[in-house]
Amino acid sequence: MSMTSAKGDVAFQARSLFRSLLRQSNQFAAYNFREYAKRRTKDAFREHRGEKAERETQELIQQGLKELQVMKRQTVVSQFFQLDRLVVEGQRSVSPTSSTNVSASG
Repeated sequence: MSMTSAKGDVAFQARSLFRSLLRQSNQFAAYNFREYAKRRTKDAFREHRGEKAERETQELIQQGLKELQVMKRQTVVSQFFQLDRLVVEGQRSVSPTSSTNVSASG
């Protein structure tokens, strides 16, 4: 029973870490950094999906927690240097009706 509970606990920790990393990656101000962080997180978890050794799994979780702390610091710094939004990100401040009004008058 303790073995099942330990596996469930590790799975819970891994899912929680995954969600935390994705949430934190969305905090980057720059599109490229934001997308890279999401892609890197998903790739790292996919790479180690089949990991069975408990010791190795715990080491990977500890490494992920360190990465989360680094990402938290990086997102704070990135918010100091906000740039204009890229075209691929879309424009938040422009409503669909106002963009048609601008093009009709111009």
